[in-house]
Amino acid sequence: CFRWEEEKKEDGVKWMQLEHRGPYFVPLYEPLPEDVQFYYDGKPMKLSLATEEIATFYAKMLDHEYTTKEIFQNNFFHDWRKEMTSEEQEIIQDLDKCDFREIHKYFVDKNEARKALSKEEKQKLKEEADKIQEEYGYCILDGHREKIGNFKTEPPGLFRGRGEHPKMGMLKKRIMPEDVIINCSRDSKIPEPPEGHKWKEVRFDNTVTWLASWTENIQNTLKYIMLNPSSKLKGEKDWEKYEVARRLKDVVHTIRAQYRKDWESKEIKKRQRAVALYFIDKLALRAGNEKEEGETADTVGCCSLRVEHIQLHPRLDGQEHVVEFDFLGKDSIRYYNRVSVEKLVFKNLKLFMKNKDPTDDLFDQLTTTFLNKHLQHLMDGLTAKVFRTYNASITLQEQLKALTNPEDNVAGKLLSYNRANRAVAILCNHQRSIPKTFARSMQVLQEKIDAKKKQVEEAQEEVKKAEDEFNETKDAKAEANTEKKKKLLKRLEEQLAKLNVQATDKEENKQIALGTSKLNYLDPRISVAWCKKFGIPIERIYNKTQREKFAWAIDMAGEDFEF
Repeated sequence: CFRWEEEKKEDGVKWMQLEHRGPYFVPLYEPLPEDVQFYYDGKPMKLSLATEEIATFYAKMLDHEYTTKEIFQNNFFHDWRKEMTSEEQEIIQDLDKCDFREIHKYFVDKNEARKALSKEEKQKLKEEADKIQEEYGYCILDGHREKIGNFKTEPPGLFRGRGEHPKMGMLKKRIMPEDVIINCSRDSKIPEPPEGHKWKEVRFDNTVTWLASWTENIQNTLKYIMLNPSSKLKGEKDWEKYEVARRLKDVVHTIRAQYRKDWESKEIKKRQRAVALYFIDKLALRAGNEKEEGETADTVGCCSLRVEHIQLHPRLDGQEHVVEFDFLGKDSIRYYNRVSVEKLVFKNLKLFMKNKDPTDDLFDQLTTTFLNKHLQHLMDGLTAKVFRTYNASITLQEQLKALTNPEDNVAGKLLSYNRANRAVAILCNHQRSIPKTFARSMQVLQEKIDAKKKQVEEAQEEVKKAEDEFNETKDAKAEANTEKKKKLLKRLEEQLAKLNVQATDKEENKQIALGTSKLNYLDPRISVAWCKKFGIPIERIYNKTQREKFAWAIDMAGEDFEF
């Protein structure tokens, strides 16, 4: 159960005591065996250790779509050459002449061998991993032993990024103790760095919740080691997030009335704010923070939209005042949508675009800071992000009400749940690329369906035969046989229906990522209440990790919970 009731700390203080072992550093590079070789221009070539390690990063990814992309290849080759010895740089000048196939095969075989290990050997590896988890995976926070989320540093490798990230293929360097800042309490046993190393710095800052941090070399962003989502601290924060979103429900009508009024404001700045807020509210767009020049991919959110990202159509496909959006959002995921908007919004957009170049800002007088200040003024704790949480959660609740048929069996109800979840994912634009295995697994499922159909047809024949026999003989044995055959037919039909539901679900879901909204935008109490109301086991919705993260909600929500 949750320890909600403990003494409240003064403002800004997150803990009084924090003790931990520091991060677990991933093992150092193990050189390739002598007989596994890299070839350049058809000839075997022995690489220096650092160069070889980076070559293995690329080799491991040979069967991945990334290594076919020019941008990935160029970034990799550029970074790899920087790490080579001058002799290697002399020779290796063209990626196309590099042959990594033998190295690739070595890692594929190694992987297969690991899969083929006996149960005992796998158990031994698991025990070793558990030992590391025991030693590094927990901290003491205010007298409680809490689980740490990511206690290992990220291994070196090639940056992948999401979408079409311009930095893909760049070298992600190994994190050393010298890069790491440790945060703990003054009186705790301060973690020891690995032998021969020292920490970058040790801090005692109890206004933050991270245990260690470092700067990663590709985007120059800070990475943190934090508590596990199931910890009290995170649970509390999660709960607060949804409570703020629930408070928005009570004032959202006032806010909507206000921004509608502002569409006709005398100040252009206010009009821009009102139109942006309409988009954030209606389309669940992200706010779009200001970014440093050239630091990351060219992605935008609502406030940073440029003229080139929207097109206005007075009429399109039978609808009036249509705005066509096309831009790269967070993680370089494309947002494409055509929306019929209110007449005043359309007029305002026309005005905002007047005499501007395609690369000019659409909302040139608006910053996220200005917008959030206004929101904070409307409701305590309100930011643009809260709208996304609110709209996602309210959509799930409404869709579940509309789609769930109490008469359905569990499989049917779960399909309705996933459809409600999909409506949210579409609203939030949570896409994924179609899984590589999709076609194959769909084919397997289709084969199962075909086989089951055949069984159903055979069973129908059997029932007909049995009924004919009973009609002729009218004896009890024939009657019992008919009943038995009917029961079997019913069971087979149910199995077929279940497989068909699975296929529908899979097909509808191939390009949509449900996990993001489930973990970050949907108040878990809505799902818990739905499960309790319709007698669905919670583990059909949340896996073990998710049940730990949402323990507070499973504990709190009854079947009558309303967001």
